[in-house]
Amino acid sequence: MEPEASAEYFRTKIDGIRAQIAKQVVGQVETVLGALIGLAVGGHILLEGAPGLGKTLLVRSVSEAVGLDFARIQFTPDLMPADVTGTNILAGGDEGRREFVFRKGPIFAHIVLADEINRATPKTQSALLEAMQEHAVTADGKRYVLEEPFLVMATQNPIEHEGTYVLPEAQLDRFLLKLVVPSPTLGELAQIVDRTTAGESAKIDKVADRTDILELQRIVRAVPIAPTVRDFALLLVAGSHAGSEFAPTDVKRYVRYGASPRAAQAIILTAKVLALMAGRFNVSRGDIRLAAPGALRHRILMNYEAEADGVTSDRIVEHLLTHAESRDREPIAV
Repeated sequence: MEPEASAEYFRTKIDGIRAQIAKQVVGQVETVLGALIGLAVGGHILLEGAPGLGKTLLVRSVSEAVGLDFARIQFTPDLMPADVTGTNILAGGDEGRREFVFRKGPIFAHIVLADEINRATPKTQSALLEAMQEHAVTADGKRYVLEEPFLVMATQNPIEHEGTYVLPEAQLDRFLLKLVVPSPTLGELAQIVDRTTAGESAKIDKVADRTDILELQRIVRAVPIAPTVRDFALLLVAGSHAGSEFAPTDVKRYVRYGASPRAAQAIILTAKVLALMAGRFNVSRGDIRLAAPGALRHRILMNYEAEADGVTSDRIVEHLLTHAESRDREPIAV
């Protein structure tokens, strides 16, 4: 398929999926965009927002629009790793013999909603995050590969902290993007009430399938990126480390740890999707700028001075973008 045809195919499919999601989800433009990026890249998404903002509805709508298997896991402190991955059970076999058979857990789905992921114990979180990284589950020494595409969309509530277990930095790094789900505007709230309190809700039609999603993911990887544009993304990641020569003043003052190489991968892959959505088969600096906040906000760890001064990672990302603009024309030594 030629680049122009690939870009048109990609945009047509994504626009169709987005139109179906809009039947159920009101507003949430950036959140829906982030979910579509995760689907097109095959990357996991962390949704942070207060209860009742439609996070679960969004994930279910995505799965219905693309016809993929969907599973929801409600994370609680008593949830065990086997409740996520599955376990061996004793079952009857041939000639009356009994044998152990592996019963798959809810992780064996194409799209998995990990609801309130920070409520589970670190042991259970690790079981999920291992599957996210390896795309496989190991039980009693046997490895079970998860069918592609495999995507985890996890939610967490930023308001309530009692009885929660904060995700460690190394586990947060496994999420492609962290999306902050906003509260609806007055107009959006009116639409939500009208849709949910009168009549039947609109039905989502299947407009893509597993083969389409795998093809979208292949197209994303094939999008070229110029070295100068790539270097702009690398400057953002390198500059997020306080000890780097590329670090701006605010980073040196407020950042404890900077972003990992996964951040650079996330920025570039997200930028490729944004370029395709715009009908282009090449990445621009504008795509990098739009991709940076979601890819960096959960990967930049602030120090105590930042907490005292009310400085957030989003503000640091803005500062990094401004600083990188002034030197993105300088070649990076490799």
